[in-house]
Order: sequence, then C-alpha cells, then structure tokens
Amino acid sequence: MNIFITGVAGFLGSNLADYYVDKGFNVSGCDNLVGGDLENINSKVKFFKANCEDVDKMKKFTKNIDVLIHSAAYAHEGLSVVSPNIICSNIIGGSTGVFSAAISNKVKRIVFCSSIARYGEVKIPYLETGPVKPSDPYGISKLAAEKILINLCETYGVEYNIAVPHNIIGVKQKYDDPFRNVASIMINLMLQNRQPIIYGDGEQKRSFSDVDDCIYCIDKLATDPMIKSQIINIGPDDNFVSINELFKKISNKLQFNKEPIYSKDRPNEVKLANCSAEKARKILNYKKKVSLDESLEKMAKYIKSKGSKDF
Repeated sequence: MNIFITGVAGFLGSNLADYYVDKGFNVSGCDNLVGGDLENINSKVKFFKANCEDVDKMKKFTKNIDVLIHSAAYAHEGLSVVSPNIICSNIIGGSTGVFSAAISNKVKRIVFCSSIARYGEVKIPYLETGPVKPSDPYGISKLAAEKILINLCETYGVEYNIAVPHNIIGVKQKYDDPFRNVASIMINLMLQNRQPIIYGDGEQKRSFSDVDDCIYCIDKLATDPMIKSQIINIGPDDNFVSINELFKKISNKLQFNKEPIYSKDRPNEVKLANCSAEKARKILNYKKKVSLDESLEKMAKYIKSKGSKDF
C-alpha cells in the first residue's frame, strides 16, 4: 500500500511514518519544517519539502497514493488568538489544498487528524455526536476543515475518516516551543533547572494520550475497509489530571525541587477538556496501553538523550 503523510517531520506524522515503514508499506510525505525536524524522518520515507497549500505540488506528490493521512498543522491554539490569519490559512487553506490534490488523483481514502479543540467549552466528556463550540480560531479552523473534507469526499465518492486526537504526548514531540506541548516544556525546563510557567491557577484538566496508543487507532481508520465516514475521538477518557498534578508528576520523576511560576490566564483557554472513548472502544477496539507515568518516563529519557534546548 502507498501511504502519503502530511507533516511527516512532525510529532504525530513521523511516528505514523515509522509505524508504516515497519509494516512494509511504501511511505512518502511532505513537511514545510516550520514545526517539524528532518531528524524525525525515517530514512525509508520519500520526503518532499512543501506547504500543503501548494496544490500543484500536492497533486504531483500524491499521484498513485492509496491513502492520505493529513496530520500537518500549526497546532497552536494560543497563537491562533493573536495571529488568526497564520493559523486559519494553514489549517483551512492547507487542508483544502491537500484534500483537493488527493481527490484529483483518485486517492481511495483520506484520514484527517482533527483536534479536541473542535469541541471547545461544552459539557464533558465530549461526544462525537454532541455539540461543538470551538473557543479559538484554531478549533474553528479544524472544524471547518472537517466539513470541507466531508463535502468533497461525498461529492467525489472518496472514502474518509476523521480522527480526533487529544493532548498527545510522547517521543519526538517538539519541546523547544514555550507555548505548546506542556509536558515537553516542563521536562525541558526542569532538565535546565528552570521553573516552568503555569498559566492561571493550574487547575485546567486534560487527558493525556501516548502517541503509541493513537497510532494503531489511526491505522484502522486508514486501512480497515469496514470503517469509513466516521468521526472518532482518539485517546483515553481517564488520565484526567490538572496541570498542577502534571507538574508534580514530572518534578518527582526528575527530582526537581522548585515551585512553578504562575502567570495570568491565557485568553480563551478551555478549563476542562476530556473526550469519551466509548466509540473508539467499540469501533477501533481502543485500549490504553501506555500509562501517563510510562509516557512521561519515555519523554524524559528522549529529551535527555537529545539534550535540553533553549526556546
């Protein structure tokens, strides 16, 4: 099978590529390297440096592709509040570009990696059939891209599935950005004996999901012929911890003895974000295999091996 992965140098995309290379698939992919890293790319992946908004290039790269997995995104909710044009152009424009190119090349199936940000400030746990009220331009853009994908695929007879991962953590996650990937940020700073910043009171709660527990679910959405036209939350509905609790877990692991620095709330940040995994259990046979502690242990080991970095 020929699989094309956008964002293949990024966190989720590179881990997906490793998985499919190990399965013996032909893997190619693109990345503009704004958030990705060449070191992340498996040597057996055919790599193209390009923006997903470039439809002509996407048409060229996606010829003879069976399945497209679109994981590329400026995954930055905070930035979307102050620079919405950057995020919306990337998410909506990039998604539309790559979807259009793949469909014109008669790709069999498209899997879009959306985001928990699609839900926003609504009742938890989030249900795929429940209300959506994204609270920032990033979440709005992800939801818009979903709707564009559904419309195009239904118009042109292309199979699709939409994965809704949430708070994925693990090896290869970017850790030199001061505003996103909270677990990676904390580990990176503590290894430098620097105090992490916690925004607001730290009682924001999230359910963290190890990337290895997401990949086999996305694989089913990409390759199982019986699963199509689905929107499915990917990740646990336990592991629901506050940012304060996360800080304590990481500081205990790294024997870090300083307190965090508290700063003012971020604009439009959702306080409680937690998805139901019931549909994933039913359709994808989802099971959490990696605990939060195990995931944090792997991340700390990885960041130590790569070396801490300045932001």
